[in-house]
Amino acid sequence: MEKRCRTGRPAPEEDDYSEGQEHFFRCARLIIPYLQPPDLASVSSTCKAFRRVSDAITSARIADASRSFENSPVPFVNAVDSQPYAYFLYTRIQTLPNATGKAQCWGGPDDGAGRAIPDPFLFRVEGARGCECCRSCGDGEGLGCPCWDSAEFPAQECGPSCRCVQECGNRLTQKGVSVGLRIVKDKRKGWSLCAAEMIQKGKFVCEYAGEVVTTEEARARLKLYDETSSTGHFSPALLVVKEHLRSGNICMRMNIDATKIGNIARFINHSCDGGNLCSVIVRSSGALLPRVCFFASRDIQEDEELSFSYGEVRLNPKGSQCFCGSSSCLGVLPSEHT
Repeated sequence: MEKRCRTGRPAPEEDDYSEGQEHFFRCARLIIPYLQPPDLASVSSTCKAFRRVSDAITSARIADASRSFENSPVPFVNAVDSQPYAYFLYTRIQTLPNATGKAQCWGGPDDGAGRAIPDPFLFRVEGARGCECCRSCGDGEGLGCPCWDSAEFPAQECGPSCRCVQECGNRLTQKGVSVGLRIVKDKRKGWSLCAAEMIQKGKFVCEYAGEVVTTEEARARLKLYDETSSTGHFSPALLVVKEHLRSGNICMRMNIDATKIGNIARFINHSCDGGNLCSVIVRSSGALLPRVCFFASRDIQEDEELSFSYGEVRLNPKGSQCFCGSSSCLGVLPSEHT
């Protein structure tokens, strides 16, 4: 006897239903990793199957803040509250506003597979000349390479105008994070970046990556961030770097906003005593813009929080409170003169 549904049409066979369901959830597994936390929570509450998929994605997000872009995972560790991770779009390098789009896969079944390493140079200087080294400039004393910088914290590297290979030892800061790190929640500071292993003095830690914006745009964003952060539930990560050039009284200003698009450097907190990281403006041959890179200013022990000085503190009655805990703490976080 033929089975029929209430509409009078033949009822679907169980095998057909299972196959269709499987196709549906297979598509869902490709879409759900792009969802932001509120949407992921909404999907998770619809049915048990979606709950399992969402839980797996949340676990993957907790396990690696870098979304597989870095050489090794950078996990979130939170023993303070119920917030399992911080949501943001990840970039290893400088980027233009909205260059990565409004969505980015994070925690999917194929997350990180087949990804090409992004070009570390946003803008290039056409016709610039670099070194003529055939392979590597980083062994020995640099072998006479004009790009070689023998300083403790090198500020010059090979770049897009050089002939040497990408594996060249004088492209140290262009290869991503190579030390063990973890992101830990603190009761007062919020998220912080900590060493997951012992880091020796002089070791490259990471670059400060994010959106490179104009000064006009930076001022507009800072104003908005100041208004939003007054609620206590928002942590902006806009870094303003000023460099006085040797030629005359010229000051170069770079505005790197890692608030929505950035890397793990966005979690490095301020310390009034200078911290354990040295910020270095690194230039590469043939690249128009320099990059802000962090090196260990001393030996850093495992589980120690990483920090650097955000700059000079100006008296601001509405300034954010500083919780660095150093003996020289001024009680207020540095803020930019807009």
